[in-house]
Amino acid sequence: MKKNLLIALLMTVVTTVLLGIIYPLVVTGLAQLFFKDKANGQLIVRNGEILGSRIIGQAFTGPAYFHSRPSNAGSGYDAANSNGSQLGPTNHALIDRVKADVAANQADHPGEPVPIDLVTTSASGLDPHITPAAAEFQVARVAKERKASVEEVRRMVQQHTEERQFGFLGEARVNVLKLNLDLDAKFPKK
Repeated sequence: MKKNLLIALLMTVVTTVLLGIIYPLVVTGLAQLFFKDKANGQLIVRNGEILGSRIIGQAFTGPAYFHSRPSNAGSGYDAANSNGSQLGPTNHALIDRVKADVAANQADHPGEPVPIDLVTTSASGLDPHITPAAAEFQVARVAKERKASVEEVRRMVQQHTEERQFGFLGEARVNVLKLNLDLDAKFPKK
């Protein structure tokens, strides 16, 4: 019995050191060596300041910016509380929120249908992308606020449109943070 207890204790210590310390350090080291950008959250850094991440959405509310999808993650885009609303399609709170979002979006485009991703949240609540249709819907407002032509802003949207991964996975998408940062650089708010 003593021998079995000693073997069990030694196996616990060895596996704890091997799998709890050495393995995580090796994997972290390899990730930092070969995939540094991805391992560190794909951060966007300019002039030594972290502006955001390419893979986590941010709230943009001013009329001079393209707006992201709504977020239910915590108080909005909170990675510690990544989650959708968990409200079903017949839930009155969800229906009322979507109606309010549609009305707010139609203020600049009366009578036009609002792209679905501007009024619905993603499953994680952290989606950094919108569809090209959602970006196109906002082009006129952003161009007007930045005193730029609609065509110039539309060209920027097209430059930031990412096609399907490998040509068949997912849908075309526009990274809102990267687009807004480039807009700030090319057409600073006046």
